[in-house]
Amino acid sequence: MTKNKVNAKATNKDAKGSHASVNGLEMYYEIHGTGKPLVLLHGGLGVIGMFAQLLPALAESRQVIAVELEAHGRTAHLDRPMSFEQMADDIAALIKQLGLNQADLFGYSLGGGVALHTAIRHPDVVRKLVVVSATYKSDGWYPELRAGMRSINAEAAKAWVGSPMHQAYVSVAPKPEDWPTLVTKMGQLVGQEYDWSEAVSALKTPTMIVVGDADGVRTAHAVEFFELLGGGKRDGGWDGSGMSNARLAILPATTHYNIFSSPALAAVVIPFLDAPTPEAK
Repeated sequence: MTKNKVNAKATNKDAKGSHASVNGLEMYYEIHGTGKPLVLLHGGLGVIGMFAQLLPALAESRQVIAVELEAHGRTAHLDRPMSFEQMADDIAALIKQLGLNQADLFGYSLGGGVALHTAIRHPDVVRKLVVVSATYKSDGWYPELRAGMRSINAEAAKAWVGSPMHQAYVSVAPKPEDWPTLVTKMGQLVGQEYDWSEAVSALKTPTMIVVGDADGVRTAHAVEFFELLGGGKRDGGWDGSGMSNARLAILPATTHYNIFSSPALAAVVIPFLDAPTPEAK
């Protein structure tokens, strides 16, 4: 079980953090608000604080469990490569440790890949899934962004010292000197080629895909993602009976770097989470 009890009635103002021992990792998390549980997963090199604009809106009606992934923020790294599969297993273990039968998952960028893998590997613990600015295939990113991902290494870590990402990390990390380790591990992870098409097409979890219209994710890829999940196959009909259990939202005038703070994000995600769980089609 967790090392410290967390007040489930905590608000954004007085939420307290705790660590959970999962798969050998001391994972940091915070609980904000009350209601149906929603696990919130940040982007690569990020921390919970990146959701400062979004989290209050989500916590108005939900119990938001905001997590810092392996090697990020207040969660120290282990002597192992980072992988989507391992981080997904960590999230599933956290959900079970907190005594939850199921939780909704919301992941942005790196967190979107982790949330997706959690639903693939542990569908029993995921009620609904929101994947924001993430891909199911490496060529879903624009080529220039892929090239940038492949260049993330220890030298990049030095160049990014003093950047907002670095400042956010060192402000909370137990060992700020581990910044180069985090960046190097991230580069090794996101620089890989991958194609999760088969697993995604078999996914039954009600899922919403969200991207910006100027995102690092290709718009056509977001549509392909939606179609793999069963969406966009036919007219929905007057009564909506032709709709799948997948949803797609493309936010206007939004990039990969501001979508997580966009007011429009909560506006599209909350109705999806609050709606009755549809039958798989």
